[in-house]
Amino acid sequence: MRQPKGGQAGTRGPWLFGVRHHGPGSARSVRAALDAVQPGAVLIEGPPEADELAHLAADMDMRPPVALLAHATDDPGRSAFWPFAEFSPEWVALRWALDRGVPVHFIDLPATHTLALRAADETEGDAEGGAGDGDQAGEADKEDQPAPPHPEALRVDPLAVLADAAGYDDPERWWEDVVEHRGGTGPGAEDDAGEAALASFRALGEAMGALREEFGDGGHTRDLVREAHMRVRLKAARKEHGDAVAVICGAWHVPALALRTTLTADRALLKGLPKVKTGLTWVPWTHRRLARAGGYGAGIASPGWYGHLFSAPDRPVERWLTKVAGLLREEGRQVSSAHVIEAVRLAGALATLRGRPLAGLTETTDAIRSVLCEGSDVPLALIEDRLTVGDVLGEVPAAAPAVPLQRDLDRLQRSLRFKPEAADREIDLDLRKENDAARSRLLHRLRLLRVDWGTPAAARSGTGTFRESWRLSWQPELAVRVAEAGVWGTTVASAATAKARSDAASATHLADITALAELCLRAELSEALPDVMRALADRAALDTDVGHLAQALPALVRSVRYGDVRGTDTASLAEVAAGLAERVFVGLPPACTGLDTDGAQELRRQIEAVHTAVGLLADTAAAQVDGPGLRERWRAVLRNIADRESAPGLVRGRAVRLLLDEGTLDEDAVARRMGLALSPGTPPPDAAAWIEGFLGGAAGGGMLLVHDERLRHLLDTWLASVPATAFTDVLPLLRRTFSAYETGTRRTLGELVRRGSSTSGAPAPGTEPLPGTPADGFGPGLDPDRADAVTEVLRHLLGDLVPVGAGDEGPG
Repeated sequence: MRQPKGGQAGTRGPWLFGVRHHGPGSARSVRAALDAVQPGAVLIEGPPEADELAHLAADMDMRPPVALLAHATDDPGRSAFWPFAEFSPEWVALRWALDRGVPVHFIDLPATHTLALRAADETEGDAEGGAGDGDQAGEADKEDQPAPPHPEALRVDPLAVLADAAGYDDPERWWEDVVEHRGGTGPGAEDDAGEAALASFRALGEAMGALREEFGDGGHTRDLVREAHMRVRLKAARKEHGDAVAVICGAWHVPALALRTTLTADRALLKGLPKVKTGLTWVPWTHRRLARAGGYGAGIASPGWYGHLFSAPDRPVERWLTKVAGLLREEGRQVSSAHVIEAVRLAGALATLRGRPLAGLTETTDAIRSVLCEGSDVPLALIEDRLTVGDVLGEVPAAAPAVPLQRDLDRLQRSLRFKPEAADREIDLDLRKENDAARSRLLHRLRLLRVDWGTPAAARSGTGTFRESWRLSWQPELAVRVAEAGVWGTTVASAATAKARSDAASATHLADITALAELCLRAELSEALPDVMRALADRAALDTDVGHLAQALPALVRSVRYGDVRGTDTASLAEVAAGLAERVFVGLPPACTGLDTDGAQELRRQIEAVHTAVGLLADTAAAQVDGPGLRERWRAVLRNIADRESAPGLVRGRAVRLLLDEGTLDEDAVARRMGLALSPGTPPPDAAAWIEGFLGGAAGGGMLLVHDERLRHLLDTWLASVPATAFTDVLPLLRRTFSAYETGTRRTLGELVRRGSSTSGAPAPGTEPLPGTPADGFGPGLDPDRADAVTEVLRHLLGDLVPVGAGDEGPG
């Protein structure tokens, strides 16, 4: 069937307004055109099920960006979004109709078919479901469509074709020049804004008609079905409201909607489409999710910039650069009015040189980089993140439909004064405060439900168990996660409890169950904990892999510790942890043999984790387990590993270091073991691995060498004796060890080795002091004036212990 050359947007209806979704220029044109023609009904591309929700767009609590969310009721994870921003033409048309009491309807393929078809195409389409079939996004509605049944079919990007015909190599730049920067259609424009908008829609419709005549469906075979449904809905609207009907749809569809077809032919295309039972609601959206960088394949690169273009009444470049200057000043950068004036001048000059009607985002960004950022991309990245993309999070009214779990989550967020935000932010919670403890419970329960609103972060003020740090960021797809989690219960607490019981029953790895037990304690799910404990005891009794046991023990001990802090009875948990520790003690020494480099590294990490866990278990559960006996048995295991010749040097060195830190080994014993490990009979790579295990990984390894002259002398002597042929094998291990030390520690070690002296300045055994250095290690003389300068400070700190004139009495 031959496609017409263009759509109709003249003085008689129906009016077909072809837009680019999320285009501020299209949005301004739609508003001007609707004011000019005053239609009796407005039809918008979108799922017809949303007709019942359209009135909520006029609610005072509705703030874009928002999205229509459709999900299969039996599988909430199968979902699709139709996003709307303030500058989306569809949103402008929707608000125009609601504000004037004009009937408004959505006419795209129903979501009940869209989700069913997506399930059939899930191996080819976008698994996110963000824009999907029929949403308001993308380059003239084309980039977000599922792949055609035949991958070799031609897929046309209409904007790219038109831009190429106009001599542009960038479709974005072409669209900005011909639509976004076109004057005369913004707020407060001239009286002929409506005629100019209608003329632009006629021209764009003719262009799309030529493309459809040349390329047909352009490889987007699903569009034929969608457009058939749009025509059916358009004919029904004309029958009800007459010809005074305005249609707002992707520009690509305009020629198809103007096509004269019979109702029977269109219904034949729709016959037999699959269906799923579907629920629809409004959910908050964000500018980041509108951006391509946010993973939304049919989005726009710069939603913050587009929002500015739509809302700026005049002089958009000047206003944008003023915003940028304000942001940079907030970040402590010196930006004056002269900088802004020069940046405006430069952006205009660049636009003229590039033949553009107005400076676009490219020109303003270049001007910002050169003038306001002084050529640096670091502040420019901040501008792009905060302004060009932005952290705007929409809001939806409480009257919007929602699953019971979402209702309970909203209630908890209000009661805890815990408002979701799109921007990443970190918070510290003091668990001794009732509100902070309740916030912690909520975040942990949501994590268990896979609703990752918050992720634990490293505490910024100590490691106490009364304090937690979280990194928060609310993303729109979390609404889908909440809908999915609704199958577990109607409240956050009941859903998390049911989910924990299910996870405990299905867990196959011991570490998974111990992590679950820890999470249940933090989330205070007392009803789920007995089921988790039974699963933990059963799995621990059957698991014989010492590596699995060593991985599971730290989380289990942390659970005991947090139970003590939060007042939870963890007696049974402590018994399981103690039994697990005993099995680790028995199985760990034999597991130290026959390991390669990677295996030795992993075992070292496990030994360190078990060492910490045993200390915590002995301290926090002394009333439930034999704390002192547990420590002593673990020390015996470490001594066994330290003296086990078949164990890797890395593991033996770490065992010796842990015993030294515990005070179990004295310096003489450590020096003897180090001497054996570095003896001439030991291969240099094995000796270097022992050094790495002893000195690396833990804090204080460098300072140990600084203050223990014997260990430093042993290491220096061994290193000097390494043959040249083996030195290249040893060097990477040593560099990895010493690179972890602070710069000052490395400098001190280097100076001590160069001087061959101890920390007190005395020469090491068998070495001579440097020329000009006295035997006591001090400099050639004492400066009395400098010594007197600290006398008053010392007297203030120590009182009468510092006699008057102490600075004149020498270093004593």
